[in-house]
Amino acid sequence: MAGPPLDRSVRRTGAGWRAGSIARVKTSASLDNDQESETDSGSRLVVAVDGPSGAGKSSTSRGVAIALGLRYLDTGAMYRALTWWLLQRGVDTTDPEVVATLATGPVIEVSTDPGAPWTRVDGTDVSEAIRTREVTAAVSAVAAVPQVRAHLIAMQRQIIGSAPGIVAEGRDIGTVVAPDAPVKVFLTADGAARAGRRAAEASWSTRADQDRRDLLDVAQSGKAADAVEIDSTGLGLGEVVGIIVGLVPSSLQKSRF
Repeated sequence: MAGPPLDRSVRRTGAGWRAGSIARVKTSASLDNDQESETDSGSRLVVAVDGPSGAGKSSTSRGVAIALGLRYLDTGAMYRALTWWLLQRGVDTTDPEVVATLATGPVIEVSTDPGAPWTRVDGTDVSEAIRTREVTAAVSAVAAVPQVRAHLIAMQRQIIGSAPGIVAEGRDIGTVVAPDAPVKVFLTADGAARAGRRAAEASWSTRADQDRRDLLDVAQSGKAADAVEIDSTGLGLGEVVGIIVGLVPSSLQKSRF
């Protein structure tokens, strides 16, 4: 089923958002203040995809978004973008107090077109720069800072709330960012498969890197009680995409148009 044209330049969103526009995000001081209003999906189709590094979340989520004519949000790219910005300024990313004071410093923009994802910081395209080993090694510490999470989760909720339908992937999507999403998936795979996938994406990635990342991210890696767990170890990308598409009620697929 064909969906509405996807905007290739969706950026920051807010109350006055419209396709092709840029609006400053009004962030909340706490995650609880705006949870109900900004995560209530109503009849909109929101697919929340959680899971550990290397499980295939990004490729799968983009595939599902394309198959269903939805937008796509890589929440991890936003944390990576902030981490990159901090590292560029020589900030000690292991100092939570310093990171907290700078959390709202850069203007972070993301594309929600699954066919053309990009990430920008202060107007600079950092889509490749945020995937380096240096950023990967530092992002977990940055993402654990409460002020960082409050700031970026507020942005993520506004992006999700403004979309007619979206697949959002990362960590804590189904439990914190979009707890009312009608479709929740927890995508996983065994350690060897995940390490192999990560190494294919980034030649420098090792099993030790993955295990370290898993340990650091455990606090933000909860599985929603109503999420469907999918083990992708022995499955191809198309198979996983098909399983998730099959979880979407036909009524929600039709309600977006």
